[in-house]
Formats: sequence, C-alpha cells, structure tokens
Amino acid sequence: MNKPIYIIGTGLSHNGSAVLLKDGQICVAIEKERLSRIKHDGGNDTLAIQYCLDAEGIELKDVSLVVQCENFNIPERNQFKGKRIFSGTETPEIINISHHLAHAYSAVGTAPFSECHVMVIDGCGSPLDQFLHLHPEQKDSIDPEFLQENQMQCEKESFYHFDGQKLQPLYKDFSTMATFDKASLSLPTTEHSIGGFYASVSGYVFGDMDDVGKLMGLAPYGETGIYDFDAFEFKSESLYVKDSWREHFTNPSEGYDYFKENFSYYANVARWAQEQVEKAVLQCFSYRIKAFPHQNVCYSGGVALNAVANAKLIDQAIVENLYIEPAAADNGLALGCAFFGWLDYLGKPKMNSDGSTCFGKMYQREEIVKALESIQVREYVQKEFDTEEALLEYCAAKLFDGKTLGWFHSSSEFGPRALGRRSILAHPGIENLKDHINRNIKFREDFRPFAPAVLKDKVGDYFEKGRNSPYMILVDKTKPEYLEELKNVTHKDGSARVQTIDESWNPRFAKLVNAFYNLSGVAVLLNTSLNRKGMPMVETPEDALQLFQESALDVLVLENIILEKLP
Repeated sequence: MNKPIYIIGTGLSHNGSAVLLKDGQICVAIEKERLSRIKHDGGNDTLAIQYCLDAEGIELKDVSLVVQCENFNIPERNQFKGKRIFSGTETPEIINISHHLAHAYSAVGTAPFSECHVMVIDGCGSPLDQFLHLHPEQKDSIDPEFLQENQMQCEKESFYHFDGQKLQPLYKDFSTMATFDKASLSLPTTEHSIGGFYASVSGYVFGDMDDVGKLMGLAPYGETGIYDFDAFEFKSESLYVKDSWREHFTNPSEGYDYFKENFSYYANVARWAQEQVEKAVLQCFSYRIKAFPHQNVCYSGGVALNAVANAKLIDQAIVENLYIEPAAADNGLALGCAFFGWLDYLGKPKMNSDGSTCFGKMYQREEIVKALESIQVREYVQKEFDTEEALLEYCAAKLFDGKTLGWFHSSSEFGPRALGRRSILAHPGIENLKDHINRNIKFREDFRPFAPAVLKDKVGDYFEKGRNSPYMILVDKTKPEYLEELKNVTHKDGSARVQTIDESWNPRFAKLVNAFYNLSGVAVLLNTSLNRKGMPMVETPEDALQLFQESALDVLVLENIILEKLP
C-alpha cells in the first residue's frame, strides 16, 4: 500500500487558515479565527496547522510539501509573527505563491470543471515586485506600463485559464497602493480596486471596515437614483476608481447612534455603492469573456462574496457556467496553496470534489460530555437521544413552536457561511423572531438579514429563479405568495440569500428541514451562523456552550445531546 501524499496549504494574510490535502483531496481545513477566537485572525499559522495534523492523526514529518501565501511578505520558515511550527526543521519543503494565484487555485481545486477560466477580484493582491520574484516566467504577461512604474503596485484583477492541470494568466491588472486616510475616503488597499472601494464606503457608513458584507445588507433599505454619478470608469478595458465621487460624501458615521439617527442617508449611500460594484463587476466579466471566451468560469477573491452581483452575472447570462469559490476571501488562500502544490508543483491529476465545504474535525461524544461537565447543567433540561429520528422530531417540534436552536453537528464549515453544521436555526415566518435573534442572540444591527435554508428539490416552490445555491452566495427573490410565510428570511426588497441543502454531503440538516416541513408545511428554515457580533463562528462544544449561556438561545443541540433552558 502506497504511503499517502500530504500537502499543507497555509494562508498567513488576514483571515488566516490552514488546509491539509491527502492524495489531492481536502481532509482537514480550518480558519485560524475559529481556534484563536479572534475575528479575522491571521499571521502566525502554527495553531491552524497543528489543528489539521492532530485531526488527521499525523505529524509534520508525514507531510510531503508546504505551500504558503501571505499578502505583502514572504514568510520565513522559522518565524512569522511568532515562532512557526517549522522552526528548526529542514523538511518538508516550503514553497511560495502569489496572492491571486492562490485565490485562483482555490477555485479550480474545488470546481466541477475539468477546464475553465478563472476571475479573481479583491481589494489587494501581491505587490508586483514580489509577484515577479515568485513567478519570473510570467513577466511577459505583464503590461510594460506596470513594469516602468516606480510606486508600489499590487494585483487588483486577474484572469486565468485552467487546462485541467495548470493555470496560465490571460490578463493581469495592477494598481498603485493608496495612501490610506479614512477621513478623506481614500482606499485602504490599491487606488483602483473594487474591494478597496467597498471597504472604504463601509468605513464611511459604519465607522469600520471589518465587516464589509454589512453594506450589502443595508443597501436594500436605500433608494436607487439618489446619486447620479459613477465611482468607476474603464480606460482601455481596465477599471479605475474616480476621485470625484468622494467630494459628494462629507458626513462619515460617528458611531452606531449617529448611524441610526441618519439611517436613510447611510442606506442611500450603501445602495449607491452596491449598485456601483454590481456594474463594475459585470463590466469586468464582460470585457474578459469577450476577449477570452469560455463557457466555464470560476470566480474568487473577496469581491466574489457579493451575492447580489453574483446573481446578476447569472441572470444577465454574462457567464454560462459560473462556479463561485465558497471561501472566496483570504480564508481560501490556504486551499489554493494546497491545490497548487498538488496540481502544479507535483503535477498530480485533479480529483473530483463532492461539493462539501465542511472540513473541520469531528467531536466525539466524550468531548461533548466533558464540555458539559464544565457548566451548571442544573440550569438546563438535558436530553440524549438514541436515534436520529427521535432527535429530529424533537428539534422540528421546537422550531415549529418558535424556539431558537443552536445546531452543532459534524465537521465545521470552511468559509464565511454557516451551512447546517454550526448554525442558529429558527422558524422562517413567526412574527418578531428575526428581530429577537438580531437583538438578543446575535447582538447586532436590526437591519441585518437572515438566510433561508431550503430543501434542494423545493427551492423553485418558494423563490423566483429557483436556482441551486448550496453555499449561500447567490440571491433570489421570494415569490409574492410566500412573503408572509418567509418574512424572517426575506429582505426589505424581497430578496433572499438562499441556501439549497445538498443531502449528499449535508444529510442530517436535510432531514431536519424535512421533519420541519412535515410539521409546518414549509420546507424552509432560518439559518444564520452560530456566533454573535464580533465572535468567530463556533468551532468546539465549549464555544457553543459559551454562546448558549451568553445569549437568548432556547435550545442547544450538540450532536445527539440537547440542552434546553428552563422557562
């Protein structure tokens, strides 16, 4: 029997992560923030890599290759923002790849295509000099104008072709770095990136740039057409951010109270910014696909998490077959590093993926029991079920009665969306339940929407497009006749960021929604991540118990063990 080939991919940017491939397939993957409990944590990768090794039951000596990527640095073997797990070792070999190449390989490694193009759009990739140092053979693909620039430039958009084995650049666009000044709305990344623009407006509206996705959630509360100027322009099919838009916005948020007092104003700004991003993304795709036609396109980079723009790419038939990498932001860099090692560096064949994005370790009953022993169980009703059927019937009945469930099951999700492994679940139509979850469980802004998780074969019953959306990164419209029944998962404008449940890799969650459907006649549940504002998604039983104690969650499901708060 041949010894398996293990490859570690490690991303050391913000939103750091580690991935372990076994013979070309993901066996473990984890985001560092889930372990450190620090939102968007990155830098030193020892914690995340050790988690992967422990989960697989191997040691560093069993690993054949390490591929790494940061953003502006090439991390040293022994030290990077602290001592690394490789310190004092000579094996395994460590190689480096550029930022956008890592994003691109993260998409092709998990995509259903054997051949495709790949679009990468984000806030800021690798500096040009670093890119050329890592990939000197690609110098001919760079516009000479960039090579003559004296200022620091970084990747802003990349378009590749994947031939089934390797990626080749078709188009590379760079931009000089901006001198960041929050007060003047200058971009926190490159001067001309879509991701940087979105982060800048997010800072203007909310006072921070950490959760730019909130801007997409606020936009439906604004009115279209309030502002009649553009933020972007294209010169020779390359995107640029105009300077003139900034002069129109001179009232930055001074905190949440100020934001609430001026809610309509900031909602209108968010609506304008969201529409600008949608136009820019669609135009970038249109230009690249016109120049390099292909029916299959993958999409990665932080901008690929904009579910509204993504849906428009499909609705307007700009792309025939689109695969969006679920971990499209920098948490997915480690995936791309690992797949580069397998496909490009080792020249091994691409392996099929079952579509799952859940790669965390499994927590055994003994670990859950040990965690329960650390809390005052007498404050709760505790039950353990012998059969899955009895467990699901109990949970479905609680959801039908309007209770909120913390749902902890199997391997955790890799990426920003809870897909039924670390979720808060609730009835999609009971009055005031959405506001209760935002206020008393998530402790976040009341305008933030929740997603509907729907049985895959029922999605067309409730939503207008009825498309497959297993990763919650496409929006749809709730059908008018279901707006009341689905009011907790339908946004202000009638949109919904749908998750279609794939029973092949999410069987227990599919069975739970089916059990709820049998009781309620509705094949949809409210699904949001098992965390609160400022907290990374729950990873361990201990994390789940902490949230249960700190919030107004009614029921916590830890595999087959249930805790319920006393009335």
